[in-house]
Amino acid sequence: MNTDVTVLGLGPMGSALAGAFVAAGHRTTVWNRTPGKAEPLVRQGAREAGSAGEALAASPLTVVSLSTYEAVREVLHPAACGLAGRTLVNLTSGPPVCAREMDAWAGRAGAAYLDGVVMTTPSGIGSRDFLQLYAGSAAAFERHRETLTALGDATYVGADTALSSVYDTTLLCQMWSTLTGWLHSVVLIGADGPGGNVTATEYTEVANRWMDTVRSFMNTYAPQVDSGEYPSGDFPLDLHRSTMRILAHACELRGADTGMPELFSTLTERAIAAGHGGDSYARLVEFVRREGRPEATLS
Repeated sequence: MNTDVTVLGLGPMGSALAGAFVAAGHRTTVWNRTPGKAEPLVRQGAREAGSAGEALAASPLTVVSLSTYEAVREVLHPAACGLAGRTLVNLTSGPPVCAREMDAWAGRAGAAYLDGVVMTTPSGIGSRDFLQLYAGSAAAFERHRETLTALGDATYVGADTALSSVYDTTLLCQMWSTLTGWLHSVVLIGADGPGGNVTATEYTEVANRWMDTVRSFMNTYAPQVDSGEYPSGDFPLDLHRSTMRILAHACELRGADTGMPELFSTLTERAIAAGHGGDSYARLVEFVRREGRPEATLS
């Protein structure tokens, strides 16, 4: 079923969100604080509201994409009376504490609330290849899941609205780590300049296949991290250390930055010195954690 949906905020991301809803056949109402932004969407079939309050009243589901949570409050607070019985999905980036505060405010206004993050750029909106993460009311998510899939792979991560922001930060950490490791590898194989025997494209074709093995390691190690038990199988930390020494030598030969190899080696040496040379790579999670760290918190 096509559902009425409202989009507040028509910057590059908000416009992409509204366009995806229109393309999926949803009756879409749009509003933006700066006039003129809605014209391309109106030509595609969207309806422009005259005010934020009118936009909220047009649909049972409102998706907000503004620059900051402060901007969200400035837009929504004057129109709070129109939120009762509706669902508010906030895709504005911000810290976890802001998500919880907005959840509490929406609850007082009588609205169900989901806090979400868009794990792609505007050009990726509408593709099921890209994640959209949502936290908050499970009932609201199930009620509007099909509508939200117009934006991408709609994934629910939990009832605590802070979780969407936490997942966002941690997944970006993994992305940057992976991309930086890939760039480091491109330098090591000599694909970063003229005269190389292997191009970055050629290397990446092989690296993509190798990622299947990396995912296999992650899936093996995740239960070990959860349980605190780290059986190594046939790839203990002692063997990792030997291979890391080869990597360090390769970096010297290629003139590559040594920061990443030194990080790997430092963590591994600390674990082995503590008597864990026969454990799996997952044991390093205990050395990634800083000593004397504060209690874990989502806020």
